[in-house]
Amino acid sequence: MMQNVYTVAQVNSYIKNMFTQDFMMQSLFVKGEVSNCKYHSSGHIYFTLKDEKGTISCVMFAGNRSGLAFRMKEGQQVVVGGAVDVYERDGKYQLYARQIVLDGAGLLYERYEKLKEELEERGMFDPCYKQPVPKYIEKLGVVTAATGAAVRDIINIAARRNPYVQIVLYPAVVQGEQAVPSIVRGIRTLERFGVDVMIVGRGGGSIEDLWAFNEEAVAQAIFDCSVPIISAVGHETDTTIADYVADLRAPTPSAAAELAVYEYRQFEEMLGEYKYTLERLFRNKLDLCRGRLENLGLKLKYLSPAGQIREKRTYALKLEERIEKAMADVLTAKRHLLEVYIERLKGLSPLDKLKQGFSYVSDEEGRTVASIRTAEIGKNLRVHVRDGIITAKTLCKESMEWEQKERN
Repeated sequence: MMQNVYTVAQVNSYIKNMFTQDFMMQSLFVKGEVSNCKYHSSGHIYFTLKDEKGTISCVMFAGNRSGLAFRMKEGQQVVVGGAVDVYERDGKYQLYARQIVLDGAGLLYERYEKLKEELEERGMFDPCYKQPVPKYIEKLGVVTAATGAAVRDIINIAARRNPYVQIVLYPAVVQGEQAVPSIVRGIRTLERFGVDVMIVGRGGGSIEDLWAFNEEAVAQAIFDCSVPIISAVGHETDTTIADYVADLRAPTPSAAAELAVYEYRQFEEMLGEYKYTLERLFRNKLDLCRGRLENLGLKLKYLSPAGQIREKRTYALKLEERIEKAMADVLTAKRHLLEVYIERLKGLSPLDKLKQGFSYVSDEEGRTVASIRTAEIGKNLRVHVRDGIITAKTLCKESMEWEQKERN
């Protein structure tokens, strides 16, 4: 008779419990090639991890997608971190992924994420600490390997964009055990030298090759540097701690040179445009000032004392002419009136009367004798005629009533 008969569910539950109690199965990393990768509409990812000797089914639930920084594709070599457990319904074990990184990142990626989180908490990535990169520089500092494509690209592009920029190279070790202290010394040396901006970086490579730029000492040196630093590590897809701390990140060393060095030809063209604009504005301003000066000259000419004096002098001359004419007219009128009066006086003049046969009688003392009453008998009288005086003696007086006769 059979003993200890178990159901399928009991067996699956027992096996599941075995996996649950095994600490190693609850937190392990498995390396392999991705196959049968499917992104479900629910957000879950189902895939198979395989190598040359076996396969294992894997699933990453939507709630753990934050542990995946790229889109998985068939044939990729990855390292999956998670727990191995049994799906009781099917009686199959599978790897429940919590984190997936490309192969080669592994433990270094964990260190990278840990340091990144720590430095971010310390505020070293905060934009408020980023220094602006000057637009126009004279001295460019470069911390990289003395040989290799990176330094050649930087020198060629910088010389092409502006041949007058001085490039100061610190030949640093960028890979291996001596890389970190060498890069730190290079940053501090060029800072003391007084460069305007600094490029720190190297050419592309694996995460191991670029690891020196993920070390805290290099990040701290970049953060403490008073000179703006452009990081240029690897290719565009490579991102290091140095990129987060630097004042500006360039995807490649070539791009860093373009960001650091202004193009002299473009600068000349800009100066030419500024010169043309300034000359045009100056000409316009000069024309405006000249017009205002002419207007002010006209006003000054009109309001100047000399002009006013000439105007007043002309006015005075005209008044003088008018006065002379008026005086001449008055003199002519008065002369004519005088002539009239003279003619009238001539009619009343005693001399004219004398010329007409009339005479004028006075006594010896020159008093006029106009009546017989003023003439005395025996006294001499002086009879004034036209051409002389006749002395006569009064012998008798005879009264005649001339006025009464004239009335009658």
